[in-house]
Amino acid sequence: MRVDQHLAAGGGPARAATAEATVPGRIDVKERVYRTVTEKASATLIGVPRGDVKVDVAEHPGGIAVRIATPLPVPDLDDTVAISQSVPVLDRARQLQEQLQESLSGLLGRDVTRITLTITGATIPERRRVR
Repeated sequence: MRVDQHLAAGGGPARAATAEATVPGRIDVKERVYRTVTEKASATLIGVPRGDVKVDVAEHPGGIAVRIATPLPVPDLDDTVAISQSVPVLDRARQLQEQLQESLSGLLGRDVTRITLTITGATIPERRRVR
């Protein structure tokens, strides 16, 4: 995946309107970098271990397409109060898609034009006791 751009002195992108001196060049970012950043950011946002998240990243017209397969944290089925306050799975998945698109676009510096989210199972987060 390549990004062709001109860099201004100091490393930032040059703007034509400012007439800054530019350094012509190309930036190559390996796909594994996008995949690793996407895995970590997704796992953190979703609330699961990074090893449970599987990610594919590919070029897509106008940006990057991301496929994420992950379990979804759900409340313990014995906790009726938490279940009654939880968001339905499909609504939660839609919210995650929106949050991931915004977060990943900022982190990667590229437009994330498509996110396919596959829920592979459910996990119950461990409760930690306060001592």
